[in-house]
Amino acid sequence: MTDHSGDLAHQIRKEAAKLGFAAIGFSAPVPQPLAMQRVTAMVEEHRSAGMRYLEELMEERADPSLLLPGLHTIISAAISYNYPIEYREGFPKISKYALLDDYHRVVRNKLEELLSAIKRIVGEPLSALITVDSSPLLEKNWAEEAGIGRTGKNTLLKVPSAGSYVFLGEILIDREIVSTKLELPNFCGSCGSCIEHCPTGALLAPGKIDAAKCISYLTIEMKREFTPQEAEMIGEWMFGCDLCQEVCPYNRQASIKANASFKVRGELINISTEQILNLTKSGFRELFYGTPVFRTGLRRLKRNARAVAANLKKTIQ
Repeated sequence: MTDHSGDLAHQIRKEAAKLGFAAIGFSAPVPQPLAMQRVTAMVEEHRSAGMRYLEELMEERADPSLLLPGLHTIISAAISYNYPIEYREGFPKISKYALLDDYHRVVRNKLEELLSAIKRIVGEPLSALITVDSSPLLEKNWAEEAGIGRTGKNTLLKVPSAGSYVFLGEILIDREIVSTKLELPNFCGSCGSCIEHCPTGALLAPGKIDAAKCISYLTIEMKREFTPQEAEMIGEWMFGCDLCQEVCPYNRQASIKANASFKVRGELINISTEQILNLTKSGFRELFYGTPVFRTGLRRLKRNARAVAANLKKTIQ
């Protein structure tokens, strides 16, 4: 069934605003050849490093209806986690998103509330699938198709008034929803600050990244021990990296702040490498359970901490 009036989209937007989403939009699951070319090129050019999952389920990436039979609309939503943080000099850094309760659960809960509201508005059975960085879905591409943001030169989606400190989530639904989309400008313009300030050269060109050089990949995704060069590359970042976002002028102008559902784990800010290296399994669980860091595990976190401790020692000498 198709909503031709646009009233349904308007009502959904109102419900999304009540839940604190920074942006929401709707797109039809039409073929996305350019997006698929970019994914394929990353794999074929060996820029995906050890992220083998990017090589899998290509058919589903190309055709989201394989994830939900009868799919008519992909609802893309963005929610801000842009809270202020001050790092102490001489201490390791943990990416902003990892100092919060795991976004998968928080965003999913919000989308479940939104889906319940949609079902109430429609007043008839719906078939739907909620995804939060958990399905072979081209999230940034569909967000652009829905008109809620534009991908920047650092490969991250920028949302008007919110910037790139956002989490994305989707509701795939078997109902066609018609909505007017905004034509968003290129927020980056001639700025190349993210590329210039990437310390490892991971940003090869606007929108093109080599994961093997990315600090976030090295400290989160990579399972093996570091080579001496990789250990030096991560600098003071013990988990993740926000450098390309920190230097972004558009992020500094963002007016939409972090959603209240995200609770900052204050005890993790400016935690020392010594504390990490002395952690037991039970201590690790007590500190990090429920955060993205817990998924990486204590062994890899200690690997990161050893490298950061050595790098910080060099800067002091």
